[in-house]
Amino acid sequence: MSRDRANIHKSTIIEDGAKIASDVIVGPFCFIGRDVELKPGCRLESNVILKGKLTVEPNVKIFSFAVIGHKNSEIHIGEKTHIREFTQIGAQESEDGSCKKVIIGANNFLMGYVQLLSGVELGDFCIVTNAVKLYENVKCEERVILGGFSVVEANNTIGTGVMIGGASVVNSDIPPFMLVEGNKATIKGLNVIGLRRRLENKSDIEEIKAVFKKILGDGANKILAQEIADTNPNEFIQKLASFVASSNL
Repeated sequence: MSRDRANIHKSTIIEDGAKIASDVIVGPFCFIGRDVELKPGCRLESNVILKGKLTVEPNVKIFSFAVIGHKNSEIHIGEKTHIREFTQIGAQESEDGSCKKVIIGANNFLMGYVQLLSGVELGDFCIVTNAVKLYENVKCEERVILGGFSVVEANNTIGTGVMIGGASVVNSDIPPFMLVEGNKATIKGLNVIGLRRRLENKSDIEEIKAVFKKILGDGANKILAQEIADTNPNEFIQKLASFVASSNL
C-alpha cells in the first residue's frame, strides 16, 4: 500500500501488510500495525494506535489518542461505530496471559477514556459513556447504555435494553430491560422509557412489567423464570425469563 496518499498524513507509521481502503483518512502521528484492516469510509484522527489482528468495518471513526489492540490481540469493530478520545480497547493482555477476542458491534458510541479488556463483547447500538471500564469477558447485548465512570466486573452479562446509572459498580448479570444503579449496583426497576421507544405494542410492555414482578420482585425466581420461558410465546418475555433462569443472580 502506498504511504504517499493525500488522505494519509506523512507522519503516520504503517507496517507492511496493513490493508487500508483507498478512501480512509488517517491523521498525523498514528501507528497502524501489519495485521490491521481498515475498510472504506473509516477515519482516524491524530495519535491513534492500532495493533494486533484488527478488522475495522466501514464508516468507523476513531478519535485522537485511542489505543486499540496489542501485538497478540484479535479485535473486530462493527460499522458506523464512533470511538472517542483516549479510549483503550483490548490494549493489554488478560491477567492469566490469555488473549480472547474483543467484539464491538455496529452503530456503537464509545465516549472518552473508556476501557474494554480482553474478551469483551458489545452488541449493536450500545452507548458507553465517559470513563466506563468493562473487565474481562463482559458481554453487553444490544442497546445497552452505561453511565459515566461505571464498572462492570469480569464474566458478567448485561442484557438487551439495560440502562446503568453513572458511577455504578456491577458485579452480577443484569437481565434485559432493567434500570440499574449503585455501588454495588442493584436493580431499581424496568427501563420503561427504553421499552416505549423500542416496542410499538403497549400490551408487550404491560406483560413485561407483570413478568418482572413475578420473577424478580422478591429476588430471582429461576424455576418460575424457566417455566415462563418455556411456555410464553412472547419473544420479549422469553428473552427476559430465559436470561434470568440462566443468570448468576
